[in-house]
Amino acid sequence: MKFVDPKTDIAFKKIFGNEAHKEILIEFLNEILELEYPIADVTILNSYQPLKLGGLKETLLDIKAEDTQQREFLVEMRGEKELAFAKRAMYYTSKAYSQQLGKGEKYHLLKPTIFLGILDFILFSHENTISRHLILDHQTKQHELKDLEFNFIELPKFLKQEHKLETVAEKWLYFIKQADDLDHIPANANTSALKQAYEIAEQHTWSADELEVYESQEIEIVKTRNMIDSARVEGKTEGKIEGKVEIAKTMLAEGFDLETITKVTKLTLKEVRGLK
Repeated sequence: MKFVDPKTDIAFKKIFGNEAHKEILIEFLNEILELEYPIADVTILNSYQPLKLGGLKETLLDIKAEDTQQREFLVEMRGEKELAFAKRAMYYTSKAYSQQLGKGEKYHLLKPTIFLGILDFILFSHENTISRHLILDHQTKQHELKDLEFNFIELPKFLKQEHKLETVAEKWLYFIKQADDLDHIPANANTSALKQAYEIAEQHTWSADELEVYESQEIEIVKTRNMIDSARVEGKTEGKIEGKVEIAKTMLAEGFDLETITKVTKLTLKEVRGLK
């Protein structure tokens, strides 16, 4: 058996954003999120559709779903570190929340909007793999403003091995992080949804077009990481403004965002913009 990497864009959407297999998303969210009421059913508002190479455009929100209580769930898988990721998560969640109302509709119609970011990098300084961020009263710590919620999974912090997995949530995290390194479906993948997820991730079930898109995305991920690593090494070695400028020019040509370039080269945002 050979599995695709669930962290790539097309694989994540095919596994978790597929209306035909929505029980996968339902179980995953119910196990990961601390919901007051479990999700009974969902409608995936941007369900996965097979695409050819070049047809899969990068999207900021991988999955947008609504349950029977009209709660909205925004799910994003992010591989490369983004400096302002937390702010963007808050922006898109609040934007989705406000867009529930049409002109003249009453505020009492607003339903909770819950964000889940699955990150292949470390965002926070604490040790928890899963963190939940709520709006609490500063003095009483009461949770009375309940409509916005932000959840994050930081995959590098999840270090459990297969034989030590206990909860269903841990088995889902293991699947996302390790599936592409496995040659079998773990025996402890003992829920129907988990088994389906592994089966969908098996490469032999994918079409030639899907595999072509998947492989191109894998190449881009490796290329991006190598570019960042090389830029960091060159920046440290040269230590000169000329070297940093050349690195910035190369990264601009490769399509890196300005914040990543400033972080790697230590140039100011104004200097990088000037190079454009």
